[in-house]
Amino acid sequence: MNRRSFFSQALGALCLAERGAAKPVASERRLTKIGLQLYTVRRELATDFEGTLAQVAALGFRAVEFAGHHGRAPGQVKAALARHRLAAPSAHVTTAALRGQLRETVEAAKTVGHEYLVCGYVPAEERRSLDDYERLADLLNRSGEQMKKSGIQFCYHNHDFEFERVGGEIPYDLLLARTDARLVKMELDLYWITKAGHDPLGYFSKHEGRFPLVHVKDMDGTPRRFFTEAGRGVIDFKRIFAAAGAGVRHYFVEQDETPSSPFESIRVIVDYLKRLRF
Repeated sequence: MNRRSFFSQALGALCLAERGAAKPVASERRLTKIGLQLYTVRRELATDFEGTLAQVAALGFRAVEFAGHHGRAPGQVKAALARHRLAAPSAHVTTAALRGQLRETVEAAKTVGHEYLVCGYVPAEERRSLDDYERLADLLNRSGEQMKKSGIQFCYHNHDFEFERVGGEIPYDLLLARTDARLVKMELDLYWITKAGHDPLGYFSKHEGRFPLVHVKDMDGTPRRFFTEAGRGVIDFKRIFAAAGAGVRHYFVEQDETPSSPFESIRVIVDYLKRLRF
């Protein structure tokens, strides 16, 4: 082998090595912590609280989000969760509770073990104008400040009405702008924001770190655009989860209405999410 042949082969080997190094194997991610928003089984909880939690745990859930404690005292809720090896990092609260029962609500949350409290819904009479939304933002800031003192993070959960323009503005954008990002985080409901015609990825990108909680809920392809099991609808969860980033701490499955038993729908959703790679 002459000098020219030697250097030609060596250079070729180096180029091949560099091309190989430029193509790292893509690592696939998956959801490792999937929780359930208990609104999905609200009717079952109302008639059989313990039995419903047992069924939820049997499906493989280890985390739940409450939408009311169904008449149970905080200590009773905590004990029931322990019996079924469930954690409840989050719970929804009403605007009425924020205005009139904030201290009691926070104390109950601490007893149960909630790390997040979420304003889950705003009644129609409280959101007719931009002034109403500005007053809501002030309420959220005050509530978040008080919760922060007790070690609880406050959040706001959206529906589709926050994306309907009022006075030329999008109320959801107003709430994001007028609330303190340290005091008021967001729980993004993927169904409602999609139904309203907005892309979650734009909000994840523009407000990085603002969304520690997400509701995993799909939308069917009919003109009604109704609820359906995740994986059976039109929402591209793979794309959304890939872009959500490390800022999302909890993904809660929710289906407001189901065609038959909610447990059948939950099984379908869990199976889909466990298989999903992104």
